[in-house]
Amino acid sequence: MSPVRRCSRTACGRPAVATLTYVYADSTAVLGPLATYAEPHCYDLCAEHAERLTAPRGWEVVRLATEGGPVRRSSDDLEALANAVREAARPQERGPRPVRGSEGEPVEAGRRGHLRVLRSPEN
Repeated sequence: MSPVRRCSRTACGRPAVATLTYVYADSTAVLGPLATYAEPHCYDLCAEHAERLTAPRGWEVVRLATEGGPVRRSSDDLEALANAVREAARPQERGPRPVRGSEGEPVEAGRRGHLRVLRSPEN
């Protein structure tokens, strides 16, 4: 086994210099320095493929500073990533949201994720 990790792109044998990960919830592709370990669902890219990387329509590419490549650098990208991580870590506050039903229909008393708590109108 070679100690140098190779580019994940098909038929490319160049050494990897960057790691690509996806944040599907935010429609974001994050390209950063080569990860310490090869991880599943992450892609190692050579300098050429890292520079030419594009994302699907509607997605954003965040490029973090790498040591050895000509990847575009921007402090705004790093700050946006840090803010996204903080926002994702913040607990969601969802209290009961009463919904008035017509007579004889259940009334929504609260939510937890995609589940709803229903209370009969008699209670």
